[in-house]
Amino acid sequence: MTDTANQRQAQALAAIKQALGTEAAEDSIDLFANHHRDELPASYWTEQLGQAAPDNPSIIGLLQFKSAWGENELEYVDFTLPGEITDYLLSVHFDEAGQIDSISMES
Repeated sequence: MTDTANQRQAQALAAIKQALGTEAAEDSIDLFANHHRDELPASYWTEQLGQAAPDNPSIIGLLQFKSAWGENELEYVDFTLPGEITDYLLSVHFDEAGQIDSISMES
């Protein structure tokens, strides 16, 4: 992975964590965390986090890099939960200037 790709990955994850709980995150980051807390078995959360009903920051803290794609494989950076337990992603889009312009929940 190139330095630019590593930098984008770190930027994207930091942006997700920073936006958590804000109005901008309601239909993406917060939805992702709430959906998975409600839909995944308590045993998954206990195995991953040591608790059956984690809070949103704990869930988002589990995110792992899934893929990068788009122009030069740098336009979109996707994250998901560990263990191939879901098809849902949090996808961070970078504009032509290299700035984050959206974060969305995708499947």
